[in-house]
Amino acid sequence: MDYITPKEAALRVKRRPKDTIAAGRRHTVGLKSDGTVAAVGDNKYGQCDVSGWRDIVAVAAGNVHMATNTGNAHTIGLKSEGTVVAVGWNKHDQCNVDDWRDIVAVAAGWRHTVGLKSDGTVVAVGRNNEGECNVSGWHDIVAVAAGDWHTVGLKLDSTVTVVGNNQYGQCNVSSWHDIVAADAGYLHTVGLKSDGTVAAVGLNKHDQCNVSEWRGIVAIAAGSKHTVGLKSDGTVAAAGWNEYGQCNISDWRDIVAIAAGCTHTVGLKSDGTVAAVGDNKYGQCDVSGWRVIQLPG
Repeated sequence: MDYITPKEAALRVKRRPKDTIAAGRRHTVGLKSDGTVAAVGDNKYGQCDVSGWRDIVAVAAGNVHMATNTGNAHTIGLKSEGTVVAVGWNKHDQCNVDDWRDIVAVAAGWRHTVGLKSDGTVVAVGRNNEGECNVSGWHDIVAVAAGDWHTVGLKLDSTVTVVGNNQYGQCNVSSWHDIVAADAGYLHTVGLKSDGTVAAVGLNKHDQCNVSEWRGIVAIAAGSKHTVGLKSDGTVAAAGWNEYGQCNISDWRDIVAIAAGCTHTVGLKSDGTVAAVGDNKYGQCDVSGWRVIQLPG
């Protein structure tokens, strides 16, 4: 048996379950239990062209805020051998991941892509105008998330580091501790604490950061302007912008994983089927026929 250091062992233990559903600007992605991938929604840039993918263990979908009325988005797939595949919009080289190796988790922002390596370091490609790809000095990272213009890293010591645009304080996480998961929206950042409560910083125009009363949360997802929390009993909480009904999840049950797009929300049920609410103009919520989507863990 290969020897691993205590730090390496801790990294392996603490990493969160890999994402098997993802929600982008106008599309939804699901990882099937056989390692193939399904995608529905807007395909203007080929972001849904994943039918040929095999041996995938995690997926990510690039988002874009509502103000940009385009379908530009990309989709990322993490393969079992630690390499990464990408399709979709590539104006800023956010899909140039062919040379990545030893990747254990991926995240997709609007115009950039982030990869977590097995040694706890991080790589990023794409637009870097706001410094969102300045992650080369990061170490001891156990999870990553990507917003429109900022990138979030969860550290081994349960603190959080953020780079990129901080116009609304979305990078002000230095006081956070005991964090077990983190996600990034358009201009806000969300952190799940070990006691099942949730912290949020950044733009709160639509109350997307009003999560301080949440309890019993086991997973979080940040959409462009809304925030979703999965509760330990399989129900879901949501806060923020609800113009398209993306927060209408009060009747959901038996949910084991969640994803939040720009204006829609996706929930994976314990039987491998998927629920979705919100904007469906491009068919991004047409997931009722999906079966055997891989459960997290």
